[in-house]
Amino acid sequence: MFFYILTLVVVLIDQGSKWWVRTFMEVGEHRSVLAPYLHFEYYQNSGAAFSSFQGYGKWFAYLALIVVGGLIYYRIKGKISGKLMELAAGLLAGGALGNAFDRLFYGKVTDFIVWGSGSGIMNMADLAINAGVLLFIIGMLLRNWRDKRSSYSFK
Repeated sequence: MFFYILTLVVVLIDQGSKWWVRTFMEVGEHRSVLAPYLHFEYYQNSGAAFSSFQGYGKWFAYLALIVVGGLIYYRIKGKISGKLMELAAGLLAGGALGNAFDRLFYGKVTDFIVWGSGSGIMNMADLAINAGVLLFIIGMLLRNWRDKRSSYSFK
């Protein structure tokens, strides 16, 4: 149940923050938040990460829906279990759905978060996806470490 609730919370936070940006900012507008570490800049991305594949956003929406379907499938099958992996999967699914929603209903993803000197621009869904992937890697490494440790134990 945690997975589904977290997925919904991530989608709501993502869509709420994007609604705020679309409502109260103009495309290209900058707003300092915690200078020089963080500022908002409204950008619409019709492609993928780092503005690659411009115009192919709908394909990424369908890919995101497949990924979310896979996460749900593997969760039901018990392959995604434990609090850390549930957290990772919920963040990843919520982020994927948040950006898929933008691509399917607006044709573009609303990006606005710029860290530091501005080497990239993202949104709350992107943050959730990045955190989810990082937690998945940590979870798999921990699981691998536990499995190896238990195989060396003497019973």
